[in-house]
Amino acid sequence: MQNRICIVTGANSGIGKATALGLARQNATVIMVCRNPAKGAAAQQDIIRESGNPNVDVMICDMASQASIRQFATDFQARYDRLHVLLHNAAVNMPTRELTSDGIETMFAVNHLAPFLLSRLLLDMLLASVPARIVIVSSIVHRTVRVDFDNLQGEQRFDAWWHYCRTKLMGMLFMHELAHRLEGTGVTANALHPGAIRTNLGHDYGGWMRVFLALVSRFGSSPEKGARTSLYLAMSPEVAGVNGQYFANCRAVEPADRARDDAAAQRLWQISEQLTHTVTKGVTHVHAAPVPYTRFSNSP
Repeated sequence: MQNRICIVTGANSGIGKATALGLARQNATVIMVCRNPAKGAAAQQDIIRESGNPNVDVMICDMASQASIRQFATDFQARYDRLHVLLHNAAVNMPTRELTSDGIETMFAVNHLAPFLLSRLLLDMLLASVPARIVIVSSIVHRTVRVDFDNLQGEQRFDAWWHYCRTKLMGMLFMHELAHRLEGTGVTANALHPGAIRTNLGHDYGGWMRVFLALVSRFGSSPEKGARTSLYLAMSPEVAGVNGQYFANCRAVEPADRARDDAAAQRLWQISEQLTHTVTKGVTHVHAAPVPYTRFSNSP
């Protein structure tokens, strides 16, 4: 990974920090995207100390704010001239429905719109740096839901857990459409399930969800183990050129059928463009044939 420039969002703790550390240990230049400057700086020093790699940078961005995302993209492009890995790790899981400063429901904004917007803003740089990779941290929970386009932001009814699950399905649909559009360009897009990991995500829940998350926190895997598939997709030569796939435990598995619904993916893309005030630029071709998936039984 020498001379490779990698962005990791949500990099100050949990899987994001473990991913940033793994990249730094392989001599990549790592840009840790964090919301909190103090926590970002502390994590940066940990990673530099543990990896022995001084090329670890912290840049501040609030993924709930489109203005902040746009400013980060501008600042990054002023500081760096290449980008080889864009790893979307940042996510929130909130027990109540809240709106961002843009007037958008927060989980939908952070978990789906932020990766969509940041990928669009940095696409030209990725295309100029090929081979390059976009990696999206999704979840096995994408299998449990469908996208309700009449209730996309929980406007009519809001169940926090199921809404979180839907944002993870949206990430899969985003990857599916993005992979179609990037086919043959030298930039790939893949998604992954990190496993049941001990993190702070969802710690504000009450009731049965609090009990469930406490069990995950007690018996779940470490963030280091959860980062393995992210690192595999970011670095491994085994997946060079692999595009439009879903991975778990460092192997390609078949996602839910609803995660590769072309019509839903294209509809979500169009809505996302409207909500982020972006226009189609760069690669616009969409293949008629679906991106092939490696099929396994009993896949996550």
